Amino acid sequence: MRLVDRHAPAGPDSRFTRRRHRLRAGLTQLLFVAAGVAGGIFVPKITVPPTVSSGRIVDLLFTAGVTVISLVTVIYSLLFLVVQWVSGTFSMRLALFRNDPIVWRAFAYAIGLFVFCFTAAFAIGNDKTVSVIVPIVALILVVGALALMRVLQTRAFVSMLLAPTLAAITEHGREILLGLYRPDRGEGLPPAPRPPPTRTVTWPYQPAVLQQLHVPPLVAAAAAADSVVVLRQTVGVTLLTGMPVADVHGAGPGEHAVLQAAVTGPERSFDQDPLLAFRLLTDIGLRALSPAVNDPATAGEAIDSLEGLLILLAARTVPAEQLADDGGVVRVVLRLPRWEDFARSCLDDLIAAAVSSPMVLLRLRDLLTRLAETAPASGADVVATRAAWVDDMLARNLPVIWADGRRQPDSRFDGQVPGT
Repeated sequence: MRLVDRHAPAGPDSRFTRRRHRLRAGLTQLLFVAAGVAGGIFVPKITVPPTVSSGRIVDLLFTAGVTVISLVTVIYSLLFLVVQWVSGTFSMRLALFRNDPIVWRAFAYAIGLFVFCFTAAFAIGNDKTVSVIVPIVALILVVGALALMRVLQTRAFVSMLLAPTLAAITEHGREILLGLYRPDRGEGLPPAPRPPPTRTVTWPYQPAVLQQLHVPPLVAAAAAADSVVVLRQTVGVTLLTGMPVADVHGAGPGEHAVLQAAVTGPERSFDQDPLLAFRLLTDIGLRALSPAVNDPATAGEAIDSLEGLLILLAARTVPAEQLADDGGVVRVVLRLPRWEDFARSCLDDLIAAAVSSPMVLLRLRDLLTRLAETAPASGADVVATRAAWVDDMLARNLPVIWADGRRQPDSRFDGQVPGT
């Protein structure tokens, strides 16, 4: 499978493949359990002197295993409270810490240590002495578990801070945008030809969120049938019963092959969803602007992050949405949002919520002023209408600040404060 950019040579790409996070987490835990069993069986067989009484070592191993499991239980219980606090403060959709690999890797390590300690204790059995290597290995493993727990706690505390959270969301958004959108080099090649449409595949199941697209098998099936599949939904939407999923151009592939490409779940995921970072940053800004919180400075920081993503995307307006087979023939066409879709999704809610916040309205006006210079031609109307909306809100609700702001249209970069 190759990802085709209309303005660049085709190249290999693996972004649109299934990410099996749960499977990897389960395999990691299984691997650590197996390592614990193997270590528990073979380490006590080491006979390198000096030796110590096995009775004390068995007691130490049992104590270490139970203590580590107890520590993990307490820490993970506290971490669940941290996740709940973060969701209530920032956004219910925010799952950065919960999905951090350190969470399940630390748990897998603790389980492996527990298995090692108990397996080694039983492997020692009735031996009168055992090599000092056994307690040394157990001590090193316990210290490693404590270090992992420390890293886990640090990640949890960092996830409660605004700046690292905004930076992490923005970085995820940048990664996806850089992978899905390319600079417009002005070559303007026409879209690849395709056979006439023959049928539309609809979603036959219960409502679910489209989390990922697993397209390599679909590309292969379309190539075998000499067809083109045009997907009609973007990653991140909720697929409702009867909703059109894709149009098939040509004889095949079958409905099952098309539906198998849609990986669904209960919530959105960062794996392939280009709009999720914008949605999360907007959520943080909206919560900050709610009457219960009333924190316009936080909303301003969220808008800073949104502006960075919008400016990045303004320079990369060509979506890499055509997937070709090994022969270079386009077989699957994705549906990716355009720049104006991103702008609407994050600006409209914030502008409406900032009706009584002069700080945020002025910040939005500065953002729109700069976007007017950098936005692609297709987004010019979106920026102009939103700028007029913000200006009208300022003029009607905050006429003094509006008048001062007109004299200093972008004071954020000249060292002065609006209205002074």
